Amino acid sequence: MFIDTHTHIHGPEFDPDRDLALARARSAGVEVCVAVGTDLDDSRRAVDLAGKHPDVFAAVGVHPHEASGVTAAGLEALARLAGSERVVAWGETGLDYYYQHSPKDAQRERFADQMAVAFRLGLPLIIHTRDAWEDTFRMLDEHPHHGGVFHCFTGEREHAEAAISRGFFVSFSGIVTFAKAQALQAVASHVPLDRVLIETDCPFLAPVPNRGKRNEPALVSLVAAKLAELRGMSVEETARHSRGNARRCFPRLGAGCP
Repeated sequence: MFIDTHTHIHGPEFDPDRDLALARARSAGVEVCVAVGTDLDDSRRAVDLAGKHPDVFAAVGVHPHEASGVTAAGLEALARLAGSERVVAWGETGLDYYYQHSPKDAQRERFADQMAVAFRLGLPLIIHTRDAWEDTFRMLDEHPHHGGVFHCFTGEREHAEAAISRGFFVSFSGIVTFAKAQALQAVASHVPLDRVLIETDCPFLAPVPNRGKRNEPALVSLVAAKLAELRGMSVEETARHSRGNARRCFPRLGAGCP
């Protein structure tokens, strides 16, 4: 059984056949999906979906791309939404200096704001970081937090070690199956087994051999299979460890899994 720790199954890409995608996930052995919000409206959709399916949980937050549009009222609305028993984490939040859809200063301000709310609510963080490792780690050192996960990890080994040293898990997506991702595969081979999570980040980043198609939670099994190959383990053992890690990363998930 797998836990897909990062999906956007609540998004518009799944409006035509969401129930079928969830059924395929169950058939593929996916025990739980976490639907992750990127702004207030998107987070509401994630929580709403989680309320309809016992094997879907939610995370609420503001993606760094959307940071410049956050208001104090919006942040408080997210905090109220996070009170749902179906919400297991705050995110995704963080810093993205690659695209900079929001200015860097706005991203840093909103990241700090969200860390403060998540800490007050006792929620772990789901962190998105791209080309912003130094600032991300600096801010984590400056603000109290309850750990969490660096999702869709694409950094170097030293970045994984820095994340783990701060109490975070490291999550691998379909990127780890790509032929040219040899550096990432080397990192995935060395991250301590008790700190590894798996995800799809669907509908994005479908793993090989589905690359270029819409991703969906059922394909998290391919991520687990690649990690198993890299580490010389069985898929079942990889799934067992990553499932237990997900429950430790997200304590509310551990208590609420069906």
